[in-house]
Amino acid sequence: QVQLVESGGGLVQPGGSLTISCVASGRDFSGYGIGWFRQAPGKEREFVATITQRGYSADYADSVKGRFTISRNNNLNTAYLRMNELKPDDTAVYYCGATHYAGSRYESEYTYWGQGTQVTVSS
Repeated sequence: QVQLVESGGGLVQPGGSLTISCVASGRDFSGYGIGWFRQAPGKEREFVATITQRGYSADYADSVKGRFTISRNNNLNTAYLRMNELKPDDTAVYYCGATHYAGSRYESEYTYWGQGTQVTVSS
């Protein structure tokens, strides 16, 4: 069993930056691939980024590639999403998930989810 708690969301101006965190409790955080997904009002949840168990490989949605960076610190049981050059279209609730796969773009492959953190990009 793994419990995930996201934090660090907030209001940021267009072009600004923000880092959100996902802290895990329970067992064997390093045994899970981690993913970030987001859900905007009226839209389905979509893939943002994912990272493998040891953090050696990451994958990004085209819409965030070059602007967002996923990372993790297994000693702290924490994953991060650094978001630069934020746009109003990035406004959403951001969720982290844990998967037994080596990272995944697919929501159905995630076993555990956090409750989400709101990111709002607006002037």
